Amino acid sequence: MSKSATKKKPGSDRIAENRKARHDYFIEEQLEAGLSLEGWEVKSLRAGRGNLAESYAVIRDGEIFLLGAHIAPLPSASTHVRADPVRTRRLLLHRREIDRLIGAVERKGYTLIPLALYWQRGRVKLALGLGRGKKQHDKRAATKDRDWQRQKARILKAK
Repeated sequence: MSKSATKKKPGSDRIAENRKARHDYFIEEQLEAGLSLEGWEVKSLRAGRGNLAESYAVIRDGEIFLLGAHIAPLPSASTHVRADPVRTRRLLLHRREIDRLIGAVERKGYTLIPLALYWQRGRVKLALGLGRGKKQHDKRAATKDRDWQRQKARILKAK
């Protein structure tokens, strides 16, 4: 087997995905951030017990934090560690990236949305999106377009 055939593309080993993010926001830019995790959290993520459904990112004191991400502790977790599944986790980004994101969020009115958790070279990474919220009519239009594409595919498949 060739070397390129065994190589995985980045972000292909997904742990969790925030599916509602693209429905609720126009994602204009996407970047990758590391996560500051504890040992039990990494073990739980290896078992696939992460959830980003109601998570969001905030800026505090010049740093970016992930709130609301749920990492369920394993039943075999250590008893001397107090596992908090929804604790606030710090995101690891370069200072220049953080400054640019602070400018976009505070001046331009963007929102930081966690899109996906995945493994990259043995480390947990978070795909972070910079986006604007959709209005109700935007969501309806997107649903209408999606339904039309699905219907069009059915018609073409039938011919």
